[in-house]
Order: sequence, then C-alpha cells, then structure tokens
Amino acid sequence: MEKDAVQIFRELKEDFSDYMELRLELLKLNTYERVSRIIAILSHGLILTLLAFFAVLFLFLALSFWLSEWLGSPALGFLIVAGIYCLLLVIIFAIRNKIRAKVSDIIISAMMAQNEPDDEEKTDTVRKTDR
Repeated sequence: MEKDAVQIFRELKEDFSDYMELRLELLKLNTYERVSRIIAILSHGLILTLLAFFAVLFLFLALSFWLSEWLGSPALGFLIVAGIYCLLLVIIFAIRNKIRAKVSDIIISAMMAQNEPDDEEKTDTVRKTDR
C-alpha cells in the first residue's frame, strides 16, 4: 500500500511539474503574442505618421510657393507657412497630455486584449448558437 501511495505522489509530482512547465510556456507564448501585437501597432502608427508628415510637408511647400507668387515675395510666403507650423506646434504642445493618454490607451488595450478565436472556432460557435 505504501508503494502505491509513494508511486501516486511521484506521478502527481511529475504531472504537476509538467503542468507548471506547460503553463509557463503558455505564459511565454501569450507574452510574445502581445508584444508582437504592440510592435505591429507601433510600426503601423510610425508608417502612417511618416506618410502624413511627408504629405503635410509637400502641401505646405506648395502653399509656400503659391503664397510667394501671390504675394510677390518668396520670403513672405515661406514666413506665413512657418507661422502656420508654429501655430500647429503650439496647439500640439497644448494637447500633448491628451495625445499621450490616447497612445497609452491604445497600447494598454492591445496588451489587455483577449486572444481572438480562430476562424474554425468562430464557425463552431455560430453553429452551436444556431442549434
């Protein structure tokens, strides 16, 4: 009887250590997934920001040249556009806390998002609810 109890506890210990290793592996995989999701969001945001930057830059250059021709002074056209840039800078500086909060919310929601089920699991769920 003692050997059976010892054997049972040994098997239980092995099962528990296997379970803990699997849980640790699952935690690692979940962490990798969340980190990769955040990196994807940040890289997407960076690409969009760069594209928006260049679009705005060229629009303001075109505005500078147009104002230069309209006013007859290249310096005055570029000065007006520089003033618009300074005004935008002041506005962005004034709302910097809102921008930081929004970015933080996006990152936190990406980190806290539950794993989305695969397409097969979605269809199985739909089938179960249709019954």
